[in-house]
Amino acid sequence: MDDAEESKKMEGEEFKEQPNGDKKKRERKNKGKNNSGGQSKRQKKKEHQEQKQKKIDESLCLKISRGEQCPFGDKCKFNHDVQKYLNIKPADIAAECPLFNKYGKCPYGIKCRFALAHREGDNFNVVNQEKAKVAGPDEMNELPKDLQTALRKNKYAFPKAMPLIKQHNIEKKKRVETNGKNDSDEPTLYYVETPLKADEKKKLDLKGKLVLAPLTTTGNLPFRRICKEFGADITVGEMALAANLLEGQSSEWALLKRHASEDVFGVQICGCHTDVMTKCAEVISDNITVDFVDINMGCPIDLIVDHGAGSALLERTRRIYDLTTNVSKVLNCPLTIKVRTGKDEKAPTVHKIFDQVHNWGVSGITIHGRSRLQRYSRDADWNYIARCAALAKIPVIGNGDIYNYKQYEDHMEKTGVSSVMLARGALIKPWLFQEIKEKRHMDIRSSERLEIYRKYMNYGLEHWGSDQQGVDNTRRFFLEWHSFMYRYVPVGLLGEEQQLLKMNQRPPKVEGRDEMESLLASPVVDDWIKISEMFLGPVSKDFVFVPKHKANSYATETDVNDISNG
Repeated sequence: MDDAEESKKMEGEEFKEQPNGDKKKRERKNKGKNNSGGQSKRQKKKEHQEQKQKKIDESLCLKISRGEQCPFGDKCKFNHDVQKYLNIKPADIAAECPLFNKYGKCPYGIKCRFALAHREGDNFNVVNQEKAKVAGPDEMNELPKDLQTALRKNKYAFPKAMPLIKQHNIEKKKRVETNGKNDSDEPTLYYVETPLKADEKKKLDLKGKLVLAPLTTTGNLPFRRICKEFGADITVGEMALAANLLEGQSSEWALLKRHASEDVFGVQICGCHTDVMTKCAEVISDNITVDFVDINMGCPIDLIVDHGAGSALLERTRRIYDLTTNVSKVLNCPLTIKVRTGKDEKAPTVHKIFDQVHNWGVSGITIHGRSRLQRYSRDADWNYIARCAALAKIPVIGNGDIYNYKQYEDHMEKTGVSSVMLARGALIKPWLFQEIKEKRHMDIRSSERLEIYRKYMNYGLEHWGSDQQGVDNTRRFFLEWHSFMYRYVPVGLLGEEQQLLKMNQRPPKVEGRDEMESLLASPVVDDWIKISEMFLGPVSKDFVFVPKHKANSYATETDVNDISNG
């Protein structure tokens, strides 16, 4: 990470202006002021810039932190005064650095929140030569600088995508001029000759495989490592927006990173424009290592649907045809798609494409048994999944509400799907993969869960970094995960009821077998933060966490007290 990237990491949210009063006289009088407290917009912007600059001033230059020479010298925007930084740096969290323990050196030097592990006197960059010789990077798919530059400057050639896009535009124009049809109409079906036919591409074996779903925010690389250790066969990265990937955005490309333990790994891209998706597929296929590419056609979030992507595609058969046929032509690996039942559960429609997509270059299809309007409420419709699976001529992966091995066996036996994809069930019980393979209910005690959390924290620090920014990221992503996992009730407390528990049911209120088990099951956010402090040290006084997937089941300590007093 260079200084420019570090500066970008520290940028806060953009200043947002708020509307003033409606009357012109009041507008003139209060020009530049908002409704929140009399502070002018100019003052707020100045305060925002000062806070941003203060963070930069207090942040030590990464090169200096490593004991290296900074190429920017006096022009560097970051602090070069080591003593000044040490005077304000919080106390180290622990005496062991995960990065130093694994790689024999820490790339964060003085900035590391575990710097005592690699410090001798004034030297914060001690190297364990034996470990450093044998330990190599175990994360792949890093965005190369030259590729990022080419994408940002629109200098990437797209030799495979451009001819296809040109031909697609000609056919689309002819179609509209001839009969006025648009991309919601039924396509003319014919076999597509691709540069690499399906039987020439690397095979994607889905039969009986347990697939971890692409989970936004929570399905990050450290979590996928945990799931692989519990027996996940196939993992998929978080959904990435194709347009952002083509702009060379580092944050979006980070979603495509792959750990060495992920032996079968796919990436999921989202978009609705054929040219953008085709270009994106070519860049991915030619520059990173993946076993398959998945197109998201099921995301129900308004931000995605309003742009015509995600589950909005379910009503546009012609667009699905255009996307899959063109994307599959530029890929040197299999193409899969992930869909829902349709817009409305009362009138599912996606079954109409199941007997066609094998001719469009698709090698596998995942169906989530809910509609777009359902989002994640009510039960998944596995009867409809069975109906779709019976129509398909390619492997079908079923998805929705699998929480124990009996549900898995029931769906595999009755629906005819090739395999299943686990999502929220894996977030609540990452050992669900092991339960299914061993055909048993696992009783995971508090000490075992804490060990899982310890691993996750170490994996997080390896992935996001052991400096303050890395610690903060690890903490927030852990809290997002725990906002699901706290719902786990050990089978030792539920007994046979565990087999009947459904995904959307609230967990029963139970008394833990020890104090830690009760803490891990607490719905109070403040208790979640306490758990994180056991591994990552205390949070700052102004630290606030609100779950991204917020629901009524979340509560603060104040909420719980109000309920108790009521």
